[in-house]
Amino acid sequence: MSFLHTLNKQERDTLRKVVKMVHFQYYPDDHKSDYEADKLIASLGPEVVATLIKTGRDHNIDNI
Repeated sequence: MSFLHTLNKQERDTLRKVVKMVHFQYYPDDHKSDYEADKLIASLGPEVVATLIKTGRDHNIDNI
């Protein structure tokens, strides 16, 4: 079971931006969807996701 439903909208949006900027950097634009980002986020795990949220907030990625 995924833990994505426990995240609020702001956290999900921050995670999606981080994943698209870092992990999908070399993907074609038509593969950079929220659905693909959510699949990657779900496969990472709660501890890594918490670190990505903190990193995104610390580097103001959520304001880009």
